[in-house]
Amino acid sequence: MRRADRLFQLVQIIRGRRLTTAAFLAQRLEVSERTVYRDVADLQHQGVPIEGEAGVGYRLGAGFELPPLMFTQDEASALVAAARLAQSWVDPALARDIETGLGKILSVLPPAARVSAEALALYAPALGLGNALRTRLQTLREAVQARQKLRLHYRDVSGDASERIVRPLGCFYWGKVWTLSTWCELRNDFRGFRIDRMDAVDVLPERFRDEAGKTLADMLRQVKARAAEAKLPQPQK
Repeated sequence: MRRADRLFQLVQIIRGRRLTTAAFLAQRLEVSERTVYRDVADLQHQGVPIEGEAGVGYRLGAGFELPPLMFTQDEASALVAAARLAQSWVDPALARDIETGLGKILSVLPPAARVSAEALALYAPALGLGNALRTRLQTLREAVQARQKLRLHYRDVSGDASERIVRPLGCFYWGKVWTLSTWCELRNDFRGFRIDRMDAVDVLPERFRDEAGKTLADMLRQVKARAAEAKLPQPQK
């Protein structure tokens, strides 16, 4: 890759993320971290408002714009593939938005790239989620976005029923099933619930705000810490 192209890609990657580490940039651009540090410094000297520092991460300052981009033929095909796969496993509203957004992207492509992308022989038949589960997924996703508490009527793997008041934090897809990650007020801890084991979901009028120790970021840090701990060598007996 030419250096000019690499610098352009570097700005694009940073622009698309809240905070980007040099290690991530080096991996994406297939260069060393030292090269990333040098490239970022050169861009800063040229007036590109990249904020941050080595060892912490970078972000793009407000007000910086690049010219409109055109997708390559391969990028357009990748977007079509991702959209077709996603539409079988997301809720109806999101599936419609994917279709609309993809149509807008395809409409501005050069004719040859558009024909190639639309002819991509990769399909995902709508056999993933049933209509009831897709509708429930939409309810959960909208509750996450609106920060509304939920009452879950749930059955665990043994079939035992329970009722929980939760703060919905995020919906996660695991290949065949969706789960809802939450802060459970009964357990006073993070809990995950499979949406196909929910007998009913009630959206409550009460909204919640972020509290230290109860956010999605806190949950992800906890999961990461436990995974790292599990990899530590065990003491010899």
